[in-house]
Amino acid sequence: MPETGPETGPETGPDTDGDTDGGLALNRALWDERARIHGSTPTDRFYDVESFVAGRETLYALERELAGDVAGKDLLHLQCHFGMDTLSWARLGARVTGVDFAPTAIERARLLADRTGLDATFVEADTQRLPTTLAARFDLVVATYGVLCWIADLDGWMRGAAMALRPGGSLVVVDLHPAFQAVAALDPLVVDWPYGGGAPHLETVTSTYAEPGLSLPAQESVQYPYSIGEIVTAAASAGLTVKHLGEHVAAELDPRGFLPQGQDGLYRLPFGDSHLPVLYSLRAESPPPHSSW
Repeated sequence: MPETGPETGPETGPDTDGDTDGGLALNRALWDERARIHGSTPTDRFYDVESFVAGRETLYALERELAGDVAGKDLLHLQCHFGMDTLSWARLGARVTGVDFAPTAIERARLLADRTGLDATFVEADTQRLPTTLAARFDLVVATYGVLCWIADLDGWMRGAAMALRPGGSLVVVDLHPAFQAVAALDPLVVDWPYGGGAPHLETVTSTYAEPGLSLPAQESVQYPYSIGEIVTAAASAGLTVKHLGEHVAAELDPRGFLPQGQDGLYRLPFGDSHLPVLYSLRAESPPPHSSW
């Protein structure tokens, strides 16, 4: 799962505005390093590789429900990191392909597939510019948890997902809600991140969600805030029909490490006497095959 929120105050300005290629290079370097680190230390319990090889499940109920029965289906996993979720879909019977732009992630994903004995294909590519070799090959395209905040070209990302789907296929996205991403701290409540707009924000990252106590050399990255409206509009503009949009105030995980956990084991974002949504879920379909009559 990618870094999912601001770690220092975001900066905007001439160094980041419109610099999509520069942002891509910075983010690839960050994620290449994260792919090297994640699951490689004995203190990393987030990516416990040995328990995964032994059969541990990494998927959550939300994405499994949206995707439905994947047995026998061709599934494309975008921004797959080093392959745990991709291979979890394979364990459910899907024929899987994972895509990530970090070469170290792809190398480790292939090694992990070998260790588990699971059949999977991993492709090194920018998900904003998917290769045409993936066109119309998949029943499902899936992307989950810390996805679109790393994407400069949201329309290009959605067009690529639509291109990869067969007629009648579905895109499934589960990601951090923009309201949750805007919050930096709860006590006191600090909001320091835009709700949307897509403007690039330069950040300095010195840690990783997988091991919050691990101090790492500073690396710059660029993130992009999008509203729910912008995400749905991009899906529709790519020719997809939105069939489901959910906003979830309770989550099985705490993606950014500061949410209180209820007695039911779920995490929530308190806001006065109520809660703000932590996650959103989207399922959108490509047009069905044309009728022959």
